[in-house]
Amino acid sequence: MKAEDLKHIVKEKYGEIASQSKLINQSSCCGSTSSCGDVDYTIFSDDYSGQEGYNPDADLGLGCGIPTNYAAIRKGDHVLDLGSGAGNDCFVARAIVGETGKVTGLDFTEAMLQKANENKQKLGYANVDFVKGDIEEMPLPDNSFDVVVSNCVLNLVPDKIKAFAEISRVLKAGGHFCVSDVVIKGDLPEKLRKDAEMYAGCVSGAIDMDEYLGIIRKKGFQNVTIHKQKEISIPTDILANYLTSDEIKSFENGGRGIFSITVSGDKN
Repeated sequence: MKAEDLKHIVKEKYGEIASQSKLINQSSCCGSTSSCGDVDYTIFSDDYSGQEGYNPDADLGLGCGIPTNYAAIRKGDHVLDLGSGAGNDCFVARAIVGETGKVTGLDFTEAMLQKANENKQKLGYANVDFVKGDIEEMPLPDNSFDVVVSNCVLNLVPDKIKAFAEISRVLKAGGHFCVSDVVIKGDLPEKLRKDAEMYAGCVSGAIDMDEYLGIIRKKGFQNVTIHKQKEISIPTDILANYLTSDEIKSFENGGRGIFSITVSGDKN
């Protein structure tokens, strides 16, 4: 599948999630308490309810960590959130940067941007903005941000080398990033890799963890640190949609796995 086709699938699927959650919010099949079709998005998500600045209307249960917990964001910082969705991480970051800071969310899905702006208007924030754009070609100026965060989004970007090059470009000298993402260890069955639904559910877009960290280092980031790592346990009934019973046994017992990691790195 071509990169543009994959982007189209992701945009379409997350547009559906945003539109449904806008109509039925947390009780929707794609909200934070359930699943959408055969894909349970919430098997990756962490509980944000105790975070300062948390807004339930902005939490669609699509993350795989809480990057703001490890991002060393300071009061007055300018923070960029990549794949900002309905604004969940942006509003948590806003609580940290305060009135003197600024938060920018970047997303390429119109329905998500609409929902994020609706949430922003309800909260009355003047220093949070949402911008439409592609992570591989951000419509943002060089050396603009103190911190870049992202939550379960970069694995959905076809060209991760471009993504981290863009992160480096928009960060100020001495700035840093902190992202939560999905990676794999060992070989992931091709049926999981290629299925479009699983791609939009954050699995088959993931790459090997060593390759992922290698890209970060090749883009010049220093002090690359994994702050948190957890294995994602995919329920057998979901695996059964893609694998035979023998393949499921091999997958579960073969030392392979899907992990969420929260990783940071510094720009010189």
